[in-house]
This record gives sequence, C-alpha cells and structure tokens, in this order.
Amino acid sequence: MDSETRRQAILALLNQSGEPVTGADLASRFGVSRQAIVQDIALLRASGSQILATPQGYLIPALNQGNCCYAVVTSTHDRHRIEEELSIVVDLGGKALDVIVEHPIYGELRGSLMIASRRDLSIFLEKLAETEANPLSYLTGGIHMHTLEAPEASVMQEITEALRWAGFLVEEE
Repeated sequence: MDSETRRQAILALLNQSGEPVTGADLASRFGVSRQAIVQDIALLRASGSQILATPQGYLIPALNQGNCCYAVVTSTHDRHRIEEELSIVVDLGGKALDVIVEHPIYGELRGSLMIASRRDLSIFLEKLAETEANPLSYLTGGIHMHTLEAPEASVMQEITEALRWAGFLVEEE
C-alpha cells in the first residue's frame, strides 16, 4: 500500500471509529512505524482534515453534536487536585474536552483531554505520573480553563455547581 492510499485509509478509519485510535494501533494495522503514522497525521491535517490528538489516541470530532451543552469554566488548584476536579465532571455525566491556559508570552495554550470516564481519567493520570510532566496549569500558578461538554443544560449546571462547591471555580467577586 502506498503512503497516499494509507493516509486515505487512516482517514476513513478515524471517520468511522467515533473513538480515539492510538498511533500504535494504526501503525500495527498498516504495518508501518509509529513515526510514519505521525507524519501521515501531520499531512492529513495540512490538507484540512480535522484530526485531534488526544491522550487516548487520534480522533475526528463528530460533526453532529445533538443537544450537547458546552461551557468554559475557569478553575484553580494545585497538581494534587486534578483527579478530584475531573472526577466531578465525569461522575456527573460530563466530558472535559481540553485544558486552556493564558500564557504571558504565547497567549492561549490548549491541550486536548477528551476525558469522559473514570477510565479515561485513570489513563491520563498514569501518563502524567509516568512522564513526570507538569500539567499546563503549572505555567499559570494553577489557574486554567476547561471546555466541558454535557448531554443537556441541567447536567452542565449540576457539574458547575459541584465544581463551585468543591472550591475549584474562579469567579468574579
């Protein structure tokens, strides 16, 4: 299979999946290296494909979001409360799509999370521990934002109230 055919097959697979697919899975499926997949994804993105790289793998976001409700919340906490904050979101039926910080030099920096379950959260926390990387909020003294998704407005309200009650939300005084 030539590289262009492989890229089109990757795109078709991601469009059909609906779930993240790891680079290792793609490499195995197509009999190429993980680096070849990274290059294929970069070329697909350059040609206009909307492919997200998440901690769980590559994903093409769904075009029809139905009745989903979205909110951007501003939080503050130290590294030790990441699990608690994100557990509130997923336990109440929400999804943490990303984390955003406002850097004084680079402006908005955004990292894809796509955490929708305790399993997703566990994988994220394991990677954070394994790599000993600092979360993006480290750059801003703990202040960060999340784009959250919920199936309906009442669920989003429940999530934001729980985050507020737990002391995570930064709000105007």
